[in-house]
Amino acid sequence: MAAGPWGWGPALSLALLLALLLGGARRLRRRYAADGAGPSLRGRAAAAAAARADGVRALLVTAHPDDEAMFFAPTVLGLGRAGARAAVLCCSAGNYYNQGEIRKKELEQSCFLLGIPASDVTVIDHRDLPDNPAVEWDTQLLAAFMLKHVEANNINLVVTFDAGGVSGHANHVSLYTALRYYFFLMESKPGCGTALSAICWRPASSHPCDGPNLEVMKMVM
Repeated sequence: MAAGPWGWGPALSLALLLALLLGGARRLRRRYAADGAGPSLRGRAAAAAAARADGVRALLVTAHPDDEAMFFAPTVLGLGRAGARAAVLCCSAGNYYNQGEIRKKELEQSCFLLGIPASDVTVIDHRDLPDNPAVEWDTQLLAAFMLKHVEANNINLVVTFDAGGVSGHANHVSLYTALRYYFFLMESKPGCGTALSAICWRPASSHPCDGPNLEVMKMVM
């Protein structure tokens, strides 16, 4: 999401909140262990969590730094708790207000709090993908970047925005369009032997935090 006139206070507050939540979760786990929970119970819980995301390699495709926190933090945290490995492909530096370098650093810090190391965070800073709410990005160019990252990292789950971009931002909408195009291209190339799913977040109401529905796309290449 592009930077707004209110500055970075909300984003920093969200980052601090995530840090507090993660710290609280760690303290609860330590207390649970100290209270004498049986090893078999903990082992069964861990095994069940691992089974839910066994082999999941997820790629979160966003438009701007801060999208990962504003729209996808619960998804990323849930994937991590289930044992999945997640990476982020951010398709612009968020330079609408000439703060791209600052926002790229903030993206890495945010992803660290979400459990994603900097080595799994990629920012595309391409002149044809400007941070601009009035610009629809090139579908084929975006699909090419997605293809490169999916193949290079053996991705089998892609997470991005819905057809309305959740907030209506043209850059967000472009990601959904490009992912649909990507699926169309891959379905015309059978025999790769790779299963790929996509989750596109669609808000249940006018506010994205009121509880999203899912649009799920699946294909076997």
